[in-house]
Amino acid sequence: MKSFSESYAQAGVDITAGYDAVELFKAHVAKTNTAEVLGGVGGFGGMVMPNLAGLKEPVLVSGTDGVGTKIRLAQISGIHDTIGIDCVAMCVNDIICSGARPLFFLDYIAMGKNIPERTAEIVKGVADGCVQAGCALVGGECAEHPGLMGDDDYDLAGFAVGVVDKSKILDGSRIKDGDLLVGLPSSGFHSNGFSLVRKVFDTENLDPKSVLMSELLTPTKIYVKELAELSQRFEVRGASHITGGGLIENVPRMLPDGICAVIDTKSWEVPLTFKRLQEKGGISGRDMYNTYNMGIGMVLAVDAGSDVSGLTVIGRCEKGAGIELK
Repeated sequence: MKSFSESYAQAGVDITAGYDAVELFKAHVAKTNTAEVLGGVGGFGGMVMPNLAGLKEPVLVSGTDGVGTKIRLAQISGIHDTIGIDCVAMCVNDIICSGARPLFFLDYIAMGKNIPERTAEIVKGVADGCVQAGCALVGGECAEHPGLMGDDDYDLAGFAVGVVDKSKILDGSRIKDGDLLVGLPSSGFHSNGFSLVRKVFDTENLDPKSVLMSELLTPTKIYVKELAELSQRFEVRGASHITGGGLIENVPRMLPDGICAVIDTKSWEVPLTFKRLQEKGGISGRDMYNTYNMGIGMVLAVDAGSDVSGLTVIGRCEKGAGIELK
């Protein structure tokens, strides 16, 4: 029988690179700390003591998501310090639809080889996203998968937890006939539908420094602070994050039985890149609205008497079911 005398490094896992990466991204993580964080980087578990002042019945709201194949564009371009913002956005934008305030975030990076500088850039993006969301990055995992992933390959996912008073949960039950639908602009494709984007625009052969590549890599917009500010201005009765499934699938998720969202697609200017994708790919209009946000990253249902000056009203709630695009 053949005997083996191999080290973990010879098997493809460089523990030292892991230590180096942690040292490089420590400062990025530190900038996300809030007064609610206990401890620092390196523990077995992230600790948070949330400020529950004013909450009679605090409810924890959680969400997890990844970035999908948009990561391939980061790998092609060598720009790794924004994809983490996408990861945070995909999670926190979901939980704020319940009215929650994000508390903390954890990330998971799987890679073929741990390149410390690249790992630090990825975590920097995650930290930047957490700062935008007002939540703390309290932990994570960087896992090397030699033999399973190539040296240049990696994937990124995350997990967010927030809190909301039970009486203030946005569950759509207060939405009624006549309410306005307000659309908050997106920053582009966000992190959805990139398998089709990559195919139509042939991103494998796209100049990494091109304007198009830059547009495609624009991070997903984080709506935490904007939604909080608007909630002080008027009553938000429902919120829908326009993620995978586009407007067609996501808007109805916030609606109660008996209510239909009637959306006027001419009420906002669809960004040019969406139009280019549709034309170049020969994609039907319905498929576009069923896959992409089309320039609207979040939709709010508000009372018809609300002060919506400066905002884009994209439709109304009417008696019925589902969604109708005009």
